[in-house]
Amino acid sequence: MHKFTSFAQFYPYYLTEHRHPLCRALHYIGSVLVLAVLSFTLFTQQWPLLWLLPCIGYGFAWLGHLVFEHNRPATFTYPLYSLAADWVMLKDFLTGQLKRKLPAS
Repeated sequence: MHKFTSFAQFYPYYLTEHRHPLCRALHYIGSVLVLAVLSFTLFTQQWPLLWLLPCIGYGFAWLGHLVFEHNRPATFTYPLYSLAADWVMLKDFLTGQLKRKLPAS
């Protein structure tokens, strides 16, 4: 794996590791469910539910890598950049910017 010293360097690489649309869809599902569970937890103050957040977020994402991408999630080497990149990728998808940022297949 490459050595990245900035998020700007890392994000294009992150997108190359997420070429399959179903892998990306699983990432989006996990992220949206994390937001839903977090909102519910804050609203109801059911704090034990917080343990679900990493299980949901990483579970969906890692399933996408295992089943569709057949690669090792960047989380294991760049945990903070990967976490940030997941949210940036969701933002890029929702705002219609992702298609132009994805590498050519």
